Amino acid sequence: MNEPVINKFPTEVFGCPYTGQSAKLQSAIGQQYCKFIKGTCIKPRKSEPYIKVGICSLGYKGGFVNRHIPVIVCPQRFKEDLMFETIREKYLSRWNNIEWISEVNIGVGGSVDYVAITKNRKGEIVDFLCVEIQAGGTTGSPYPAVLDLKNHGKYQKENYNYGINWANEFSKTMMQQAYKKGRIINHWNRKIVFVVQDVAIDYIKSVADASRLYPSRPEMTVDFCTFGLQWNVYQWHLQFKDIFSTDLEGINLILGGAEVDDYPTEAEFIQNIIKKGITDGVLNKEEYGKFL
Repeated sequence: MNEPVINKFPTEVFGCPYTGQSAKLQSAIGQQYCKFIKGTCIKPRKSEPYIKVGICSLGYKGGFVNRHIPVIVCPQRFKEDLMFETIREKYLSRWNNIEWISEVNIGVGGSVDYVAITKNRKGEIVDFLCVEIQAGGTTGSPYPAVLDLKNHGKYQKENYNYGINWANEFSKTMMQQAYKKGRIINHWNRKIVFVVQDVAIDYIKSVADASRLYPSRPEMTVDFCTFGLQWNVYQWHLQFKDIFSTDLEGINLILGGAEVDDYPTEAEFIQNIIKKGITDGVLNKEEYGKFL
């Protein structure tokens, strides 16, 4: 099957791709089953906790993305075998045995999504690797699209009223976690790996000072292991893309935002003040329009 048409609507619901054929999707919605965690979806509606949202990825286009692509908005979506196999291949190839432990407390750093461990014959842990998973978030709600699927068997429009909250999830949440947990990991002279979609790194490069974000460097503390979503006959699958590395100084630069050369001048900022002041009715257009 050719890659399905993507517009501004959910591209995967309860692990099923939206292709315009609704029979399988209707069954998945009824069961509320997530194939990635092999159980009931754990993302409830705030107003109705017994109803699960079930949205894995959303179609998005805009800003630094010039065509509609599926953007992962649920961290469980990354939990394909391929993700774990990629971590094993890229980081743990010398280990004889690997076990995964989830939600491990790291003290003042909160908890780590996954820790891969290897043990000796005595059962002692002799090595470990910390892994975090970061998905995108939304502004507005894409759930009306799921309601349309439930009620009509298909989407009722091509564009639903939601956005992707890139800044909150990646510039803020992920980078704060990278810094907070990275300091602890760096103190141990170890590495932490963040699993993210490739488009998240594209976003960071477009808005922040990523001058210390390098192609894979084993000696650096923080890695971003990126995956894309690739259409494979009947469904979307993760596809390993690249690894980027940085250190605590690099995280600080990203948290600081854009490079100095991209800062607006004071004059440009004053113009923005005037424009917003006129829009809000605080400044008189006839009086201040001449400054624009």
